Amino acid sequence: MRQRPLKKDMSTSAQTAKKQRRKHENESRWTKSRLFVLFVIFALVPFTLVVSRGLLQHLVYKHRLKVPFFVDLSQPVDFSLNHTINMYLTSEEGISLGVWYTIPESQWREAHHKDLAWYQNQLSDGNPVFIYLHGNTGTRAAPHRVGVAKVLSALGYHVLVPDYRGFGDSSGEPTEAGLTKDALKVFKWVKERSGSSLVIFWGHSLGTGVSTNTAVKLIDEGIVLDGVILEGTFHFPKEKLPSHVFSWYYWKFPGMGYFFPEPWAENKIVFPTAENLRRMKSSLLFLHAEDDPMVLIQSAQHLYEIAVSTPNAERVKFVSFEGSLGYLHNGLYKDPRLPDIIKKFVSSL
Repeated sequence: MRQRPLKKDMSTSAQTAKKQRRKHENESRWTKSRLFVLFVIFALVPFTLVVSRGLLQHLVYKHRLKVPFFVDLSQPVDFSLNHTINMYLTSEEGISLGVWYTIPESQWREAHHKDLAWYQNQLSDGNPVFIYLHGNTGTRAAPHRVGVAKVLSALGYHVLVPDYRGFGDSSGEPTEAGLTKDALKVFKWVKERSGSSLVIFWGHSLGTGVSTNTAVKLIDEGIVLDGVILEGTFHFPKEKLPSHVFSWYYWKFPGMGYFFPEPWAENKIVFPTAENLRRMKSSLLFLHAEDDPMVLIQSAQHLYEIAVSTPNAERVKFVSFEGSLGYLHNGLYKDPRLPDIIKKFVSSL
């Protein structure tokens, strides 16, 4: 009679051990499933980036992210640009570029209800003309781009802010060659109407690559830009772009670069700013915030050193802005010193 509880205890122990084995087996299967899913993700991400040109374009240019949202780009007055007209230029067959053209602020009353013909005539009034080539993401209506246009207009300058192909309400899809063609088109449109007025490029971020590419194309045609401002400039082939969605993948996992090279490698997207600077003859002004998280200031300093190593180094200037000011990548237009910096640069041309 006393042996029965012992058999019961032994049976219970066996059942408990069996349950534990099943639990461990289930946990093992779940762990293996997780690892398999992670493996598939890590395998597909680089493969997708390498084979998908469209995805690559979006990661670099982010042209489909049309911020600010739900705005009418044909109405610059909605952004307090009361002396601005919206127009469209044909860069090449099938490519229409949306452009805002802002005249000097002193003419804002006279500009009221004027048409494009009147605006075009103003380009030859002798005041400098800036062509602002913006960075990736968004449209010409982004607050910092509007801010730059207002600063320049207040100084008495003309300002043209185009959206590259694929950006804003411009047609087409962005490519490096295409963006350069777009900038060339805007420049030549201006030169045909501006007479002897100074024409200056202001490139920001991605726009610095477009600016230097275009400057070199013009040199090949025997034309030297009067001046180029490079804000937040970078050297594409050697630098990581931390804003890209999957860029962390390539830099955090050892060996991934060997098996899956970065999708912007192999000269698919180049923007050879360093090489361009060695050829350029224009006066240059580098602007950079010390706390820029997108493009480290060391990038601009490296490119500045390249620019000053060429003949006529006195034509090259570098201005940095303290990190404590919090301008980051897009906020330099807020600095109260900026107008004087720009005026001094323009007066030196």
